[in-house]
Amino acid sequence: MTRNKVDRNFPDRLGKGYKAFHYSRLRHERERYNKLAAEGQKPEIMIISCCDSRAAPETVFDAAPGEIFVVRNVANLVPPYQPDDDYHGTSAALEFAVQALKVKHIVVMGHGRCGGIHAFREQMEGHSGEPLSPGDFIGKWISLLEPATKDIRCEDATKLEARQKALEEAGIRNSIANLMTFPCVRILVERSQLQLHGAWFDISTGGLAVMDPDSGQFDDLPV
Repeated sequence: MTRNKVDRNFPDRLGKGYKAFHYSRLRHERERYNKLAAEGQKPEIMIISCCDSRAAPETVFDAAPGEIFVVRNVANLVPPYQPDDDYHGTSAALEFAVQALKVKHIVVMGHGRCGGIHAFREQMEGHSGEPLSPGDFIGKWISLLEPATKDIRCEDATKLEARQKALEEAGIRNSIANLMTFPCVRILVERSQLQLHGAWFDISTGGLAVMDPDSGQFDDLPV
């Protein structure tokens, strides 16, 4: 039998990373992987986070394989419930997590210096520069932030960094509000079988702030 040729252009960094994984972590967690393969995944936590390469939830929360169910998109956005003929990747992952995996917690995790939110804020504030979307998708997607602009809480609006963080936090609150438009989520929340949470990760310091569910304010998580 002829063996398929390996892609010679496959990124060398990934090949080296896989070898390191294979000879270290995989060896130490072989039993866990065997169990996950045989029994399937049963995570109790779903995290909706940004695609940003600097804010991987598995790294931030030191998660083992099978512990958290993660969906990542630009600016960690949750669209409102909209059953139609379009494709809804985030909504599909949410539905699967709630109905099939029966997760008990959903965390919307934003982060500092978010590029998608930065571009939206620049456009919102009327600054010139690169257009938000030279393609077909990102502009429409990031427009999901528009309702969040009504909930920006900024103590010092003269500082760009403060305005950026305020919009990042408002985006998290808006995504949590959109989660409640999904019947499968709302029903379970009302029955106290599912809890929704907001979190914000500071890339520069490594700090994590968690949202108070009553006030919507973010406070640092003690370490």
